[in-house]
Formats: sequence, structure tokens, C-alpha cells
Amino acid sequence: MEIQALLITFREVLEALLIVGIITTYLKRTDNKKYTKYIWVGAGLAVLASFGAAMLFQLVFTGFAAMVSEMYLKISIMIISALLLTQMVFWMASHSRDIKGNTEDKMSKFISTGNVVGMVIHSFLVVLREGIETVFFFAAITGGNIGAAMQGWGAITGVIIAFVVSHLFFKGTMKISLKTFFKVTGVFIILIAAGLLVQAISMMQDLEIIGSVIPHLYDLTWFLPEHPIDYDHYLRDHGTAPLLSGEVGIFLKALFGYSSMPSIEEVIAYLGYFAGIYLLTSYRSTDDVKQSSKKETKALKNA
Repeated sequence: MEIQALLITFREVLEALLIVGIITTYLKRTDNKKYTKYIWVGAGLAVLASFGAAMLFQLVFTGFAAMVSEMYLKISIMIISALLLTQMVFWMASHSRDIKGNTEDKMSKFISTGNVVGMVIHSFLVVLREGIETVFFFAAITGGNIGAAMQGWGAITGVIIAFVVSHLFFKGTMKISLKTFFKVTGVFIILIAAGLLVQAISMMQDLEIIGSVIPHLYDLTWFLPEHPIDYDHYLRDHGTAPLLSGEVGIFLKALFGYSSMPSIEEVIAYLGYFAGIYLLTSYRSTDDVKQSSKKETKALKNA
């Protein structure tokens, strides 16, 4: 859970800080530093609103868990979070190249009209979106116990690293390509999303919501049990210990949805998820090339 929380918090906080940093840097460069305070007001209000959303989510989750099975709620949160994580990665991949230009264009319009309310609302929405996503993802990886994720070392470390990276980036001491950076972190986020999806399917099969043609497609317990208890049981039943510890298995299960004895449906869903990601990536890449070609053709005609 902690590694998941670190990765998610790091990416979400850094994304918010980069956009806020782009805005404040632009204001400074155009001699409009007087508007900076409004940007931080909006960001601060968004942080408070995110904490409020976390507490509200916790109350609602607890209330619903008392009326219906908590497992059904966990399954729903996992599936929705997997979809949100996937959407987040694709959105950032398509916007990372022009996020600076788009943000500066919006701020230019606000400055020209003296629209300070628009500045506050814009920074508020930018940070709030990341905050709400974080709340939902924390609910997914903890089974609804958002407070545990917020207080753990993973979330705290993720925030600290995000602030350090953001500071170094805007000071010019860290030369990184935003597009490359979000691609690399996107790979880990995609793995987490795939893990959440597979765990949701496993839980649905345990509750017999869905059946299974082959409940255990293969068994890797001899190599890597997914829990210390499985390690002990294998050692008791076979007289030999698995090659790797159950602690490693429980770590990989929490992070990537590892299962030592997956059903065929889990395997198909896992592989199908990555196949879908590959097809979407290929489609978007082709579309980007077409759009770039159209822009070049238009530019040549205008010239």
C-alpha cells in the first residue's frame, strides 16, 4: 500500500505543482507578480477542499458499508479507480507537450481582463482535480480506509519528493522532459491500475458474483507465494520452502495485483488490459502524427 500511495501522491502532487509553477513563473516573467497571491489562494482552498472531500468520502463509505456489503463497495471503487488511473495517464500523455502553452494562454486572458476571480477558480480547479483523484485512489488501495493512506510514510514521502522535484525543475537545476517524465511514471500507474482491476475480478469470484471456467490456471506458490500464510502452508504440506518469501508476494500483490494461483479470467483481464492500452497508445500516436502533418501542411500553405 505504501509504495502505491507514494507513486500516486508523487505524481498527483507534482502535476498540480508543475501547473501552479508554470502559472507563477509566467506571472513573474510578464511583470504580473501581484496576481501570484490569487493563484496560491485558489491552490490553498483546493487543498482544504480535498481534505474535506476525503473526510466526506470516508463518512459516506462507512455509512454505505453499514447498509450493504463492504466488499461490494471495495470492488466498485477498485474498478472505477482503475479506469480513472488509466484515463489520467492518457490525458497527461496527450497534454504534457502543450500544457505550458495552454496554461499561459488562459492566464494571459485573465490578466488582460483583470479577472482575478478567474485566476483563483482556475488554480482551485487544477489542484482540486488532483486532490479528488488522490482521495479516490487512496480509497481503492486501502479498501476505504483513506486516513491510513494519508498518514502513512508512502503518501508523506510522495509529497516531499514532489516538492523537491518541482523546486529543482523551476530553479533550472533539473533538466527533464515533462513528456518523458510522465511516460515513465505512467508505466507504473498503469501497472497499479491493472492490479486493481485483477483484484476486483478475484474478489467478485470469491463472492461468486462471477464464475470461473478454470479457477487456478497455474500455481506458482512453489516459486513465489502471494502471502506469508501461503508460504507456511506450502512448507508444511511439501516439506520444502518456496524459493521466495511470502513477504515479496504480498508486496507485489498490493502493488501490481500479483496472484500465485490466478483464474483464467484474471489472466485474460490482465493481458487484455495491456493489449487495450497498447492499441489505444498506437491509435493516439497515429492520430498525433496526422494532426502534426495537417499543421505542417497548413503552415506551408499560409507561407
